[in-house]
Parts: sequence; structure tokens; C-alpha cells
Amino acid sequence: MNNPMDLLMKPEFYFPFLLWSIVWKGLALWKAASKRQLIWFGLILVINTLTVFEIIYVMYLNRFDLDNGKILNFLEKKFKKKKV
Repeated sequence: MNNPMDLLMKPEFYFPFLLWSIVWKGLALWKAASKRQLIWFGLILVINTLTVFEIIYVMYLNRFDLDNGKILNFLEKKFKKKKV
């Protein structure tokens, strides 16, 4: 019988995860660089969150012009406490 942990020792097990991570990180870096968002570019480049941060940036945060504070206005409206 083979040990199930032997699968983790094989490089081909990690290849899909590596490819997934490279694609998302590349896309997020491309978008941050094209918008000249140096802070976001640096954060995406340095922080490794198994593509969670990159997907959030590409799918959600990239929709806003982060340099002009539009994201803060959106978040204030979204989470503003309603008067009872």
C-alpha cells in the first residue's frame, strides 16, 4: 500500500498551484503597474497569500481609482450605520 503522504512529496502535485499563483500574481501586478499604483504593486509583489490578495485586488479593488479616495467613499456608504 502507498502512503497518502507520498503524494505531497511529488513535484507534479504542486505544479497546478504554482501555475494558478503565477497567473493571478502576474495579472494583479500588470494591473497595478498599468495604473501606476506603486504601493499596490509593492504589496502584491511582496505579500504571498496564496493568490487571495491578488484575486481580491483584480476582481474588486481594481474597479476603483484607489489614488483619489473613491474606495473610502464607497466603503463609508456601504457600511454606514443606519438610523433607527
